[in-house]
Amino acid sequence: MLDPLIVGFDKVLRTLFAPAVSARGVPGRECSEPALSVADRAHAAALMRVNHVGEVCAQALYQGQALTCRSTEIRQALQKAASEETEHLAWTERRIKELGSRKSLLNPLWYLGALSLGALAGKVGDAWSLGFLAETERQVEAHLDRHLCELAADDLKSLAIVEQMKTDEAAHAETAVRLGAQAMPAYVKTLMRAAASVMTRTAYYL
Repeated sequence: MLDPLIVGFDKVLRTLFAPAVSARGVPGRECSEPALSVADRAHAAALMRVNHVGEVCAQALYQGQALTCRSTEIRQALQKAASEETEHLAWTERRIKELGSRKSLLNPLWYLGALSLGALAGKVGDAWSLGFLAETERQVEAHLDRHLCELAADDLKSLAIVEQMKTDEAAHAETAVRLGAQAMPAYVKTLMRAAASVMTRTAYYL
């Protein structure tokens, strides 16, 4: 019983306090740093902070779901997706630093909330857990699409990161569907969008 708790606690500490590591190269690393205006730089940094919070939540969500899911195949798929999300964590963290800003001050709170939701979703059943995951990834994909429109056209570094993240999130949603995701009711999707809106608006500043 102690081993999973120790591993889980170590994952929490690594996500919140240790620099994330990426196996893949950072998208846009070959691009030169653009000469952004003060406003564009601040906006890009805030958007990347929001995206970083999303990746913190993704780590917690996958961890919670893996703890309570019943299927070994699904647990392995969740762990694989979490590994890719760790890369997103590294990319956004690096870009935030390059833009001269900081990560969200509320990351521990975001992590705890997402971990609880993930564990609850896993308890309800694997099909519903996968459905929650698929819908989360679809909403994140739409959210990243909006960021692609908001970032300055010459900020190729940030654009490349967001574009690759969007591609990966779509793949995670497809994997969840392939594994038997149950479609979420309309009211659940609405609640998820409302919760995400509160998170993104807060993380933009804090």
